[in-house]
Amino acid sequence: MDCPCPHKFFLLLLSWIATLFSINHHGPVHGPVNMVTTTNVGLNYGLLGDNLPSPSEVINLYKSIGITKIRIFDPNTEVLNALRGHHEIELTVGIKDQDLAALAASEEAVNGWFATNIEPYLADVNITFITVGNEVIPGPIGPQVLPVVQSLTNLVKSKSLPISVTTVVSMSNLQQSYPPSAGMFTPQSREQLVPVLKFLSQAKTPILVNIYPYFAYASNPVNISIDYATFNAKTVVVEDGAMQYTNMFDAIFDAFVWAMEREGVKDVSMVVSETGWPSAGNGNLTTPEIAAMYNGNFVKHVRSRKGTPKRPNRGISGFIFATFNENEKPVGTEQHFGLYEPTDLKPVYKLF
Repeated sequence: MDCPCPHKFFLLLLSWIATLFSINHHGPVHGPVNMVTTTNVGLNYGLLGDNLPSPSEVINLYKSIGITKIRIFDPNTEVLNALRGHHEIELTVGIKDQDLAALAASEEAVNGWFATNIEPYLADVNITFITVGNEVIPGPIGPQVLPVVQSLTNLVKSKSLPISVTTVVSMSNLQQSYPPSAGMFTPQSREQLVPVLKFLSQAKTPILVNIYPYFAYASNPVNISIDYATFNAKTVVVEDGAMQYTNMFDAIFDAFVWAMEREGVKDVSMVVSETGWPSAGNGNLTTPEIAAMYNGNFVKHVRSRKGTPKRPNRGISGFIFATFNENEKPVGTEQHFGLYEPTDLKPVYKLF
C-alpha cells in the first residue's frame, strides 16, 4: 500500500509562509492533553509499516477510544473486511494515484473499479467518501481527477448511494496566502482545481484539504511562534481587516476559502483530510509534548464548533494524521506522526 507523505507539495510554500508569519513569541509548551473524543475528529489509517497490528485489532482500538471516522488511502481488502458490521464507523476510501489514468480514460474502467473495490462492501461497511487522488492537483496527473470524480459521482447517484466523491489537495495550490483575504490559487491550480471545485459545488460535496502548520513552523522556528502554530496563542497574532487570527491553522484554512471565492466558488465546504504534528525526528521541534499540544488543541478547536474567522460558527470536521508510527515511510519526521506505537498499541502520548 502506498500511503503518501503528508507534506507532499506543501513544502513548496513553506519558506514563503514563514517570512510572512514573523512573530517571535515563544510561550511555554504544556504537557499532554487528555481529550474526550468527538465524532467530528477521525484518524488516518496508513499501512506503510512491517510491524502493524491486524486490521481487526486496529478497529477494536478505534472503538475503544471512540473514533467513528477513519480514512484509508486505497481500498485495502483486509481493512475493508475487518470493517464489516461496524456501521458506526464512517469510512473514507482513496483511489490509488497510479490508477487514475486508466479510470479517467474509461467509464467502463470506473464501473469496474467500483464493482471490485466498493460494491462488495456496501451492505455492511459504512463508506461515506471516495477520494480521487491524494495531492495530485496541481501536477502532471491533476487533469485526470475531474473526469473520474464526475464518472464516480454519476455512478453513485444512479445507485442512490449516500457516498460523496471528491479529491484531496494540499496548500501548494495557493500562490498567495497572506493575509488570508489575499488567498489565491496558482495558475496551474486555477486550470486543474477550479473546474473540480465548481463540479463539487454543483454536487454539494466538500473538498478535502491537508493542512500542516508544523511544516511552516519547522521552516522558521525563530520567527514563528510555537503558540501560534499549536493553537496556544492567547492574543491576536495576525489581523486581516475585521478578522483576527490566534492560530496558523485558521489562517491557512481561510486563505483557501478566500481563494475559492476569488474563483466564484462560495459554497463548497472543506473537510480537513490530514493535519498533525510529529513527535520525533526533528530535535526539539518534534517532541511528544508539542505533538500532544497541537493535536489536543486541534480536537478542542473542532469540538468548539467556532469555525474560523472567515467561516464562523461552522463546525470543522477533520482527520488527524496518523494512527501509527509507520517504519516503512521515509526516515525522519515521516515515521513519527502516529498517535500509537504499532507493536504494542501503546499511545505515543495521551490524546484520546
